[in-house]
Amino acid sequence: MFGRKPVLKEGASVFSIKKNGDFNDFIFGIVTGVDGRKVGVNGVIVNAIGLKNKIAQGKTGERSREILEHPTPDNVVLALVYRVEHENFAEVLDLDVDKCDIIPPKIYGMLDGWIRESLPEFLNAVLSLPPGSERDEAKRVLKHRMDTLTDPTLKRTLYAVCRSLKILN
Repeated sequence: MFGRKPVLKEGASVFSIKKNGDFNDFIFGIVTGVDGRKVGVNGVIVNAIGLKNKIAQGKTGERSREILEHPTPDNVVLALVYRVEHENFAEVLDLDVDKCDIIPPKIYGMLDGWIRESLPEFLNAVLSLPPGSERDEAKRVLKHRMDTLTDPTLKRTLYAVCRSLKILN
């Protein structure tokens, strides 16, 4: 059990990237089949359009650029704070060309939940509004959304992100 390396097989959770202009979009999904060096993946592809806009406006640091140039399962949650565009992904990845990392099911569940629960929109609403009653209402909506989440990993990650952004006070 210990020291066993995860195997790329049907049902495994994976993370990949696709070039989109100067930056990369990221993909997370479930392997639907493996045929030699070809892997079928069914999941979601995410374009972190909000973070790309912040970079274009010069409102971010080098870390943000690194996240979009070299996304990993560990750093993409920082890109999910701003507005994103996403769509279903059902394609075949070529392991000779495409990155395809196996990720733990809990990480997959957290990323999938983050997108499916529309958390980037809730966070972006709070961050983009000036201080005042509208922003306070956006915070209340976000807090209510956080309280209704059932996945403990997703809930813990969202609370950590909100604390680090200082939007829960």
